[in-house]
Amino acid sequence: MRTVLDIFAQIFRNLWAHKLRSFLTMFGIAWGVGSLLLLVGVGEGFRSGNKREMAEFGKDIMFLFPGRAPAVNGSMNSARSYLLTYQDYTEIRQQAPHVRNACPVISRGDLHEVSEFATGSGEIMGTEPQLSEISYLPLQEGRWLNELDGVQRRNVIVLGNELLKTLFPGRPALGAFILLNGVRFEVVGSMPHLGRGDNMWLNMRGYIPFQVMATSFPIKGENHQNSISFIEYQPSRTAEHLLAKEDVHKIVARNHGFDASDENAFDEWDSIQESKMIGTIFDVMNMFLGAVGMVTLALGAIGVINIMLVAVTERTPEIGLRKALGATNRNILFHFFLEGLLLTLGSGLIGLAGAGGLMALMGGVQGPQGFDPPKLVPMSAMLAIGSLSLAGVVAGLYPARKAAMLQPVEALRQE
Repeated sequence: MRTVLDIFAQIFRNLWAHKLRSFLTMFGIAWGVGSLLLLVGVGEGFRSGNKREMAEFGKDIMFLFPGRAPAVNGSMNSARSYLLTYQDYTEIRQQAPHVRNACPVISRGDLHEVSEFATGSGEIMGTEPQLSEISYLPLQEGRWLNELDGVQRRNVIVLGNELLKTLFPGRPALGAFILLNGVRFEVVGSMPHLGRGDNMWLNMRGYIPFQVMATSFPIKGENHQNSISFIEYQPSRTAEHLLAKEDVHKIVARNHGFDASDENAFDEWDSIQESKMIGTIFDVMNMFLGAVGMVTLALGAIGVINIMLVAVTERTPEIGLRKALGATNRNILFHFFLEGLLLTLGSGLIGLAGAGGLMALMGGVQGPQGFDPPKLVPMSAMLAIGSLSLAGVVAGLYPARKAAMLQPVEALRQE
């Protein structure tokens, strides 16, 4: 125990004797580790931010919108518009084997909402209760729409957070009434703020029973009887989203008289496919950031190796003197092993602490939409500190071993 303490005391004396060199070496190591962790942390924050935003829509959501189908297969010049209908939805739900859940939606942005306190101009959506099982629609107070609301055609509404604040500024809304184009609706529920910052489009919505919407506020225009704005659905399993999409295509193409194999005839959005694409982009970005960080780390390692080689070479006479006084090769190698490990490991931990502290300070700063603050990745930290420590130890042991193999007289003659 005493011997180890003596070795550490001597190591600190040597480092202090070459203060500038020791400081620059440690700074280079800490900078390399900190830079790598920050680069990887930024990429991880970007990844988690986009995952969070996708999760705010819901899990495994797929959307189908009205589209344009070519009268002549493959020729979009002959395309005609078609509308989705409630029949499309019912057949998708009943006949698509790979679809777990589906919901029809009628959306109107031209309705006027009026309370006793204010007026609003949000988006009103007519939907069925299962929408909350597909999309992420948490409740702040009250309840969500239920089956009886649709069967009995109750005039009830669930308000998004911003629409609630607009119509009932600083006042309770649950149980109150609003007018939609003059039709009276009771507020039965409200939702918390969705998304981050100034995201309004998800929060300026009101939800009413589909049957009420279809009767009182159908989609405007000719030939819009029984038409709907879009259909949301989920595959039975995430891996079966392409099979679910194929089932839906077949049903819609059959109902509207066009070829289901014509991808251009469908206007849709697949959040699962989107997540995979974003995941690929993030993987490439992480590889790039990791490569930049590894280059920075490699430069730090080269600096460590160079310093250790010079330091050990300068101290060859010291090694000869210690051997003359009875030190064994093992004692000498153990000394330089501890010195290299202390220098690199200590510097690496300083870099880790600096990067972690900076990320903690940035944790309270709200970034752009789709970005979370940088996050410390433990595996990257272990890799960075471990590789630099290995480089420092090897760089110290290699010349120390060569010097220790010399006869004491030869080592003392080295300059």
